[in-house]
Amino acid sequence: MSALTDWQTAPALLALSALIGYLLGSIPFGLILTRMAGLGDVRKIGSGNIGATNVLRTGNKKLAAATLLLDALKGTAAVLVANALWGYEASLVAGFFAFLGHLFPVWLGFKGGKGVATYIGVLLGAAPLMMLAFALIWIATAFITRYSSLSALVAMVIIPVALWVLGPEKTALLVTLLSVISWWKHRENIKRLMAGTESRIGQKS
Repeated sequence: MSALTDWQTAPALLALSALIGYLLGSIPFGLILTRMAGLGDVRKIGSGNIGATNVLRTGNKKLAAATLLLDALKGTAAVLVANALWGYEASLVAGFFAFLGHLFPVWLGFKGGKGVATYIGVLLGAAPLMMLAFALIWIATAFITRYSSLSALVAMVIIPVALWVLGPEKTALLVTLLSVISWWKHRENIKRLMAGTESRIGQKS
């Protein structure tokens, strides 16, 4: 009998999965890397966000790429570690809380990023082919529209639908929740897109 089929131990292990996921997700790599590079507090420039898009506003493309990679990998790590220790359901819990950790890090007064990179990382751990599909959708939409935010929003609609069709249902539910929350975090971007004032990729502020 696995640990998560034992009703006595399952709640504790799921809670531990949530804690591990949250702690991994809450590591603010964008803030850490910009400070290490002597660029100050990334929260004081641009949108004030700790994610890769705002790090790019420092003018350091390599630092932005590193932020993107690390923010993604912390989501992947949460899923893989919990899966190795306690199985599938625990991995989904860890992935969900890694995403929440990035959005609401306790170390930064619960003011984090918008979660796209960590979303992709969770997908890589839980549904690798869907991560590839997300990337292709993002690239295609960005090529056509030159809007980074719109590209992510479009992918975050298509991927949950695909998962509900292809399964498994628990992974589809997880990704649906991530998409709903990330759409909410992008509400200001959505307003700017509707108003035609959202910045395009490569556009100077």
